[in-house]
Amino acid sequence: MNFWSGPRSRKSIPAVSTMLMAMCSTKLAVAQQTPGESLGNSAALEQRGREQEEQPYTVKWCDFKLLAATSLNLQWNDNINLSHNHPLDDYIVGPAVRLDGSYPFSHRNLIRFNVEVGYDQYLQHDQYSGVRLLSGSEIALDLYVKDFLINVHDRFQYTQDSAGNPDVAGSGLYGGLNNTAGVSATWDLEDVILTTGYDHLNFVSASSAFAYTDSATELLSGQAGCRINPHLTAGADGSVAFTRYDQRVLNENVGYNGGLFFEWRPGPYLQVKPRGGYTFYDFSQTSRVIPAADQSAWYLDLEVTHSLTDAFSYSLSAGHELRLGIEADTVEAWYVRPRADWAFIKDWSLAAFFSYENGKQGNSNIPGASDEHYEWEGVGLGLTHKLTSKLAMELNYRLTVRSSDFTPREYTQNLVGLGLSWQFQ
Repeated sequence: MNFWSGPRSRKSIPAVSTMLMAMCSTKLAVAQQTPGESLGNSAALEQRGREQEEQPYTVKWCDFKLLAATSLNLQWNDNINLSHNHPLDDYIVGPAVRLDGSYPFSHRNLIRFNVEVGYDQYLQHDQYSGVRLLSGSEIALDLYVKDFLINVHDRFQYTQDSAGNPDVAGSGLYGGLNNTAGVSATWDLEDVILTTGYDHLNFVSASSAFAYTDSATELLSGQAGCRINPHLTAGADGSVAFTRYDQRVLNENVGYNGGLFFEWRPGPYLQVKPRGGYTFYDFSQTSRVIPAADQSAWYLDLEVTHSLTDAFSYSLSAGHELRLGIEADTVEAWYVRPRADWAFIKDWSLAAFFSYENGKQGNSNIPGASDEHYEWEGVGLGLTHKLTSKLAMELNYRLTVRSSDFTPREYTQNLVGLGLSWQFQ
């Protein structure tokens, strides 16, 4: 169970359209990159080399490093089934093991993997127990060939946390395996950087109740941008996604999305990234339940990250989106997600987050709720104390509240947890 999970779509697929190149006639750069920093420049490579050298490890053999860690989470959940009238509470025991490995087989090329696997045991309702692979688990290869960076990856997670997804209500069994395998290529021309990629995404539900969401998606994407000045980057991105389902409940579709992005970095501690554009879904009538209807909407997202001091930082994500749904073909929503981290005293830190989403599910497969308007709020606090250089303790609390114009899909959930983690180094 990901205690700090916020709202997320079923497939993390921003379905996207033909890449727009309207902005920047002469200079291009990738939005995720620091303005003015070439992918292959010596300073960037030296920095990565220093980070590799300083990385802690449990086992080292030549240049290969492996860091192992283990954790144990004890939780109490007062509404594991997200029920409006008949909530079930339970205690959860969740041991986990994490492995972080890397091998730089040359000055520029790197193989890495990060895997965290655990098990959530519900003491009273065993049907909710299950394995979890946490978000961030991946195997990846970074390969430089002259002016090209080629990234080959397989990213995977297996979790069950229904309350972390605003679309779901009335069941604690939503979750499953998300696996994304693909390749991307970035062409670095100093002031000009172009990126294209292909990914194959699979989702396999953990429960037969949501087996109708089992799906496969082919995603093609591209991005280009230009460095306007040392602090400002602007450009365009887009992609197209083909989604098909194993069962005939949700409609298969082709999704297009395209727009513009900006990145402003006035200094090393502040980053502002607005982006916006248009999303369009072309649905085929493959569902026996939901009539197919094409859907489209504009999207807008603003990301801000700011380190005020070495001890305090905050971030904000806010915007509007149209995404594929879980209990409907699409969900259109407004959202805002601030977070703050504060190391207020030596070996003590406090994290706080808030998530709010106001959404509409259309063309639903839920009896009596063909269209649903909902509000979803999540708030959480986490207090961490580093007991030793290897051992840390964390106390967490999360409150999730969902309101709806369809009363049976409203719920409130409280989740309290205590965790211990140990690094073998």
